[in-house]
Amino acid sequence: MKHNMGLYETPFNSIKTGKKIVEVRLNDEIRRKVRIGDNITFTKLSGSKETLTVEVTELREFPTFREMYKSIPAKDFDAVGGSIDEMVQQTYQIYSPEQEKEWGTLAINIRVISLSQH
Repeated sequence: MKHNMGLYETPFNSIKTGKKIVEVRLNDEIRRKVRIGDNITFTKLSGSKETLTVEVTELREFPTFREMYKSIPAKDFDAVGGSIDEMVQQTYQIYSPEQEKEWGTLAINIRVISLSQH
């Protein structure tokens, strides 16, 4: 199955360069349809229309972002040097604690399979 998701420039570039191998999402209705072996096309949200397609290699559910960040090495998120508290606060700029409580979280392990610039 194919999925489409948006990404801000910094995480987009981290995935593009191979530094970020785990994408962080709420485990909401959309993400619950993602399976190992599926493809996700990420579109950079800067208006450039640049995309990259990845293959899902692993899925791990966690009740909170904090538990996710304690369980997975920071380098897998391209977040070396940041504390878990900082990582959680940055994530809360995108997703609210209420959303986290309602849906839980999903760590999506990925590998890049193609890049395109439009």
